Amino acid sequence: MTIRAKLYVAILLTVIGPVISIAVALHGMGRLGERFDEVQNRSDRRALALDLKFDVTDFNGWQTAYGYDDGASRPRFERSVRQFRIDLGAARNALTDRRETTLLDAIRARFGEFMELDDKAFAALRRGDDATVKRIFLGPELRLFDEMASRADELERYEARGATATERAFDTAREDSRRGLIAVALGAALVIVLLLVTAADIARMAIESQRVRE
Repeated sequence: MTIRAKLYVAILLTVIGPVISIAVALHGMGRLGERFDEVQNRSDRRALALDLKFDVTDFNGWQTAYGYDDGASRPRFERSVRQFRIDLGAARNALTDRRETTLLDAIRARFGEFMELDDKAFAALRRGDDATVKRIFLGPELRLFDEMASRADELERYEARGATATERAFDTAREDSRRGLIAVALGAALVIVLLLVTAADIARMAIESQRVRE
């Protein structure tokens, strides 16, 4: 390659080098931003599933408690039920794919049955019919709780798998961005080397030209 060609190439690379660097950096940042948003979204979805999983256990526990303390824990049970309804509504708004919807619908249906039986059990408790209360709590209510808990656990595991997958995608995007920046840095180093070689050739020619004139 002639010195003139080297000089032209060096000038061209000097001009487009920063443009390529900026483009690579912006692309990498954009991909990382998108992946990070996905990770955050999946984390939020898993948190909703965990809330439901806790709520189901919580209100079932308080139901059992008020059945054995003559209704003293009933207000706490009602607060737990209200929280579950809030969390279930949030989950139904946010978790909308087919698998999520199927599990949430199943939880909602069992919860409806659970509350219908709870009304009967509480009425029996106020009548002093402890035998009916225990029969409901330890029979159909326990079965419905198990079914709700099982589906809530399945939903949480489903969201956990999704969260793990998005975290891996984020790690891959971060590694790709790092490799892209390394490649750009190596390209910049080659440009510098080319400029130095070209500068040395020009200096050598200038010295030889000066000697010829002398």
